[in-house]
Amino acid sequence: MLNSVRVRLTFWYTGVLACVLVLLAFMTYFVLRENFSRRMDSSAAEIADSFLATVNAEAKEESGPKALQDALATGIAEHRLADTIFIALDSHGQILASSDEQPSDLKERVAGLQSLRTVHIGHRRYRTYIRPFTVATQQLTLILLQSLHRQNEFLENLVGTFAVVIPLTLVLASAGGYFLARRSLSPVVAMSDQAKQIGASNLRERLSVKNSNDELGQLALSFNQLLQRLDTSFEQQQRFTADASHELRTPVAILFGEADVALSQSTRSPEEYRETLNILRSEAGRLKDIVEGLFTLTRADAGQYPLTVSEFYLDELVSECARHLRTVASAKAVELSCDARKELPIRGDEGLLRRMLLNVLDNAIKYTPARGKVAISCQICESGYCVTVRDTGCGIPSDLHERIFERFFRVDKVRSRNEGGGAGLGLSISAWIAEAHGGRIELSYSNEDGSLFSIFLPKS
Repeated sequence: MLNSVRVRLTFWYTGVLACVLVLLAFMTYFVLRENFSRRMDSSAAEIADSFLATVNAEAKEESGPKALQDALATGIAEHRLADTIFIALDSHGQILASSDEQPSDLKERVAGLQSLRTVHIGHRRYRTYIRPFTVATQQLTLILLQSLHRQNEFLENLVGTFAVVIPLTLVLASAGGYFLARRSLSPVVAMSDQAKQIGASNLRERLSVKNSNDELGQLALSFNQLLQRLDTSFEQQQRFTADASHELRTPVAILFGEADVALSQSTRSPEEYRETLNILRSEAGRLKDIVEGLFTLTRADAGQYPLTVSEFYLDELVSECARHLRTVASAKAVELSCDARKELPIRGDEGLLRRMLLNVLDNAIKYTPARGKVAISCQICESGYCVTVRDTGCGIPSDLHERIFERFFRVDKVRSRNEGGGAGLGLSISAWIAEAHGGRIELSYSNEDGSLFSIFLPKS
C-alpha cells in the first residue's frame, strides 16, 4: 500500500497536520493556564487590598481584647466570595481567623504556604496569595486561597474537546488529502497509461497536455519533447541503416557481378582481365571507404574515438592540404588557390583536422566544373579561427541546405557515383570533427555562382 504515491502523500500530510494540531493544543493549554494564573494573582491582590482596608477600618473603631478578631471576622463577612478562603495568621503562625468552615484542616497546610503558589487542600487545588500586614501594632499575615476548580474543569473540558476534535479532524483531513492527492495525480496516471501504449511502432503519438503552465503540464511537455527526440533518432537510425545497406549493396553487387563474368568465360585476354581487376579494385576501394567512414561515425557516436591532441599551426595544415589536392584539381582543370599567410597556433588532433579539410576541399573540387575556381583561406575571427572553402560550382538547392551534413546524403546520387564520388559520409565526418574540437562547420551560402563552407575553430 505504501508503494502508492497518493497513500504516501496522505500519510505525510496527515502526520504533519497531526504534529501541528497537537503542538497547537499544547500551546493553547499552557497559554490559557498561565493566563488564568496571572488573572487570579491580579484578582487576589485586589481582594487582599479591599479586605485589609476593611479590617483596618474596623480595628480603629473597635476596642477591647477581641477587637482584632472582630475586625477580621467583619472583613471576612464582607468579603465572602465563592471559591475564596481568607486565613489570618499571627506572628507565630497560628490561625486567628479563617473563612473556611473546617479550620482544623488548614492547620497542617498553612505552615509551608510561605513558599508555595499552588496547594492541595482536601480534594481541591488552590492558588495562594500571601500578604504581610500590621493591625494595631500586631504583625499578621493574610493568606488568600482561590480555588482552581473552575479553571481545572475548563482545562479538562478543553483537553477532552481536543481529544475528540483532533482525531476527527485528522480523519477528515486524511480523507480530503487522499481525494486531493488522487485528483491531483490523476493526470500522472493518465500519462502513465498513455506512455505504456507508446512503442517503437507509434513513436509519433504524444501525451495529452491539459494545462501547460503547471508542473504536470511541464512534465508532459518534457516527455513529449523526449518522444520527439527519440522519434527523430529512430528515424535517422532507420534511414542510416537503409542508406548503409544500399551503399554497401551496390559495390558488393558489382564485385560479384564482375567476378561472375570473369569466371564465366573460359578464355579472356589479359586486357579484359586487367579491366575487370581495375573495376574490382575501384569498387573494393569504395567499399573500404564506406566501412571506414561507418566505423569512424560509430565510434564517434559511442564516444570511443579519442583525440590525439598536439600543438601545431593551422595555417601550415591548410597549406599542406591545398598542396596535396593540387594534382586532383589540375586533373579537372580547376584552379585551386590558398591564402594562409598568418601564423595561427592551435591545439587539437592534427590528423582529424587534416581529414576534415581534405573532405571539404575534395567535395569543392569534385563538384566544380572545368575552368572553375576553388579557394581556401584561414584567418582570425571573433570566436577563434575561421577556415573558408569557396568554389564556383553549380551550387546546392536551397531546400537541401539543412540536409547536406546528414549521413549518406548526396545532392545527385547518380552523378556522384558516376563521377567517382563517395558515399555521402565526408561532410558528416567533417561536422563531427569540428564539434569534437569545440567548433562547427556550416554552409554560409550556396547558389548558381558557387558555394561557401565556413569552419570555425577555437584557438585552444
